[in-house]
Amino acid sequence: MSERRRTAAERRRIARRRAQRARQRRVLAITTACVVGVAAVLGVIGVITAGRPSEYCIAKPESFPMLGVSGWRGDQLENAATIIRTAEELGFDREGQILGVMAAMGESSLRNIDYGDWETSGVTNPDGSRTSSIGLFQQQDWWGTAEERMDPATATTLFYDRLALLSGWQQLEPSHAIHRVQINSDPEHYARFADDAAAVVDALAGPCPTPTF
Repeated sequence: MSERRRTAAERRRIARRRAQRARQRRVLAITTACVVGVAAVLGVIGVITAGRPSEYCIAKPESFPMLGVSGWRGDQLENAATIIRTAEELGFDREGQILGVMAAMGESSLRNIDYGDWETSGVTNPDGSRTSSIGLFQQQDWWGTAEERMDPATATTLFYDRLALLSGWQQLEPSHAIHRVQINSDPEHYARFADDAAAVVDALAGPCPTPTF
């Protein structure tokens, strides 16, 4: 092979090696960028939806996670916070707080609505009269005035006053204990909300962080 051909062949080999190294660098750069990007996204989601970072304060709804907790967000978390605070003031610990949040999840999806089963489904009481359920706990007339039932803290107090009268409620299945208070048609109705209620209570309950100056 002539010197000219050897030089040309060598140049081609060098060019191929350079192209291969360039491809490897591009692949490495893309892989690194993807890893960093995924980590950043997961980090943001983690901060927004984490169980209870120190900056959450139950008295400050603006501190609640933007993406919610287990799918519950906005005014739903605000209403859950009211239930948790009221339960704590009445002497109920985490177990009791979870029951209250479960009940409101099952009754109104944690929304303080001014209508109930009669308006949505035509449900009547056993005596044939129309139901009058309203509020977070869908309480009927015999629970209190409309103003009381539509006030989240008062409605919560009405729920826990009746729960406190239920002897041994702590030994009952949570859904059954709620059923005994709410007197609905299905004692298992609230069971599906147990995990969500626990997640919400654990996310929002606890002391607010001490401000730093």
